[in-house]
Amino acid sequence: MEARSLVEFLLKKIGKNKVALSFPNKQTHIYWHKAQLASKRFYSMTALSNLEPSEVLENEASLDARKIRFEINRIKLPIGIEGTFGVIKHPGASIAVPITNDGQVILLRQYRFALSRRILEFPAGTLEEGEDPLSSMKRELAEEAGYQASTWSPLGQMSPCPGYSDEIIHMYLARDLSKMKEQPSGDEDEDLEVLHMTKDELNNCIANGDELLDGKSITAWFRACQVLKS
Repeated sequence: MEARSLVEFLLKKIGKNKVALSFPNKQTHIYWHKAQLASKRFYSMTALSNLEPSEVLENEASLDARKIRFEINRIKLPIGIEGTFGVIKHPGASIAVPITNDGQVILLRQYRFALSRRILEFPAGTLEEGEDPLSSMKRELAEEAGYQASTWSPLGQMSPCPGYSDEIIHMYLARDLSKMKEQPSGDEDEDLEVLHMTKDELNNCIANGDELLDGKSITAWFRACQVLKS
């Protein structure tokens, strides 16, 4: 086995476990050192900055809609300014970039009523009460795409609309996929089609604008590409 292939095999099998290794030659040791640096760079996410919550002076109105809540509050900002602002309170969500063993990227063409059109997205979903982000994503991948993944890599977090929502989306790279014999049922209002694309096809789709992709999917794809190149 050549040096690069050996290192890729060891990284996949060993993961983050601390083990003692001996290397057959200097070239393999160099590849291993570079791979460790890349792994630390792309897999060890920097902790988010500390929160600076505004002071809620008065709740003027609120509306519950399924899993989200819309509030109109009079608040005092950290800089001392007071004003009335609307905010969407969201339980959070997860998104995954699923890639098959032959390099195909799994996407969804999904109808979104707010846009009155179908757009391309990666499998994703809102967290259920008490559900952790990874468990949520495993459930959504099965329900929406009919796949399971045995290798999950965290890609960090993103905020899709910080101007009016507290939603945080947890991103993952899903690999070593297997097609499920029986796909579990998802939400009854989901109207979607499962697609397979090559990486070049997806990049071209984003570049030429033939179909819309939402912001969370483009962000997750950017992060996935960083990890895949490391």
